[in-house]
Amino acid sequence: MADPADRFLGLTITLLKDRNMIGQFIALLFLARDLAHREHFAIEGPGSYAGHKGLEEFYTKILPLADKLAEAYMGRTRQRIRDLPLLENEYQGTIAEILYQQREWLEANRYKVRPKEDTPIQNIIDEIIVQYLSTDYQLTLK
Repeated sequence: MADPADRFLGLTITLLKDRNMIGQFIALLFLARDLAHREHFAIEGPGSYAGHKGLEEFYTKILPLADKLAEAYMGRTRQRIRDLPLLENEYQGTIAEILYQQREWLEANRYKVRPKEDTPIQNIIDEIIVQYLSTDYQLTLK
């Protein structure tokens, strides 16, 4: 059975103990972009315009942040990120629920990517978390 820290939203991530945590982070951001973009086209009902625009902002900004994180990490460690898993989401909740759970996982695992004292990397992760929080707010607007 998977460790609860390795499982969220029905998505099981096999962690290689800190060795590939950056790959897990980047892969999760890629998955988030895909899910948000798909929902961007499908959203309807009350609040759909705000949700449509909020998701558009999320999926257009999250990939540049993922790239910024990856490049800073590689600059810091002088190691290429070679192992990016292709994640599949098995969770059946709303996009807001999915993004919330992803954000929780990112926050819980951020110091496994780089130590707290590596402030340039942690600042980029902060930017990523801010994008999740902003999108969460926008998805509540009616």
